[in-house]
Amino acid sequence: MANTYGKVSGTFQEADEVYAKASGTWQDVDEIYAKASGTWELVFSSFEATSFTTLSSGSGTFSVPAKANAIHIQAAVGGGGGAAGGVDYDKAGGESAGAGGGSGAYVSDQIYSVTEGETISYSIGSGGAPGNQTANYGQPKIADPGTNTTLSGSTTGSIFTLGAGGGSSGTGGGVQGPLRTNTAGTAGSATISVTPITSGNFRDSDGTTKSVTTNTSGPVGSFNQSGNGAVGELVGSGNCGGDNCSIAGFDGGDSYAGNIAGGAGGSGTGGGSPGTRGSGGGGGGHISGQGRNGAAGGNGEIIYRFLKVN
Repeated sequence: MANTYGKVSGTFQEADEVYAKASGTWQDVDEIYAKASGTWELVFSSFEATSFTTLSSGSGTFSVPAKANAIHIQAAVGGGGGAAGGVDYDKAGGESAGAGGGSGAYVSDQIYSVTEGETISYSIGSGGAPGNQTANYGQPKIADPGTNTTLSGSTTGSIFTLGAGGGSSGTGGGVQGPLRTNTAGTAGSATISVTPITSGNFRDSDGTTKSVTTNTSGPVGSFNQSGNGAVGELVGSGNCGGDNCSIAGFDGGDSYAGNIAGGAGGSGTGGGSPGTRGSGGGGGGHISGQGRNGAAGGNGEIIYRFLKVN
């Protein structure tokens, strides 16, 4: 679809609005088509893409504006899982670090059909709390999973459910042994309930006409992407050998297919770092004779705008 121009005072200018007289009354024209090589092609649309809106917490509703027929999800992700803290034993002959939390499932630059005027309901997943129930040895240390991010329409029905990342845990250890069992946070699973739009044109907010496939501004950087989250990091057993040995915590699972890093595992004198944008929290390590805290998972999000796709 090409841009549409009209001659004004002898100069061609791009048309933002087009009117036609029907039954003696000038009326706004929504679309104009022209035949090219025997095929009718859209050459003008009065609806321009809306600006992006970011939803970062809570739940609620919003409405599809008049003339829109599609919603572009630039980014959406479930909440990331929290991470367990490290632990200091007495005479167990080793120490333990916390595994990373898992990340949430995601959508990046997908477009779905909606109906103008329908109500869209959303719920934004939250990041899971870290597993730091008691200081140093106190066991178990079990982090919380995140919660799901969902989107649905009153007419369209369920659009997607983006499963949350699971929390990591450290269980089964004893003050004088054995060393505990460390388990990484699980990956969230994506359920896309409608078929995305993968072809067609729309008028962008800058007034230019573009193919839907040019929408690549999301975290993954390519059109029409969605998938599961990632498991939190855990190398080997997560335990080190020798009393008062040092072991860093493990990183949280990356979100958006590895494009948003998970929270870093704790090292030095600090604990793990929290996840962001649905990534998993970083686990706490055992440093300088003390178990360090794990961190929370990153909150989910939905970033969207409306289009008219033809």
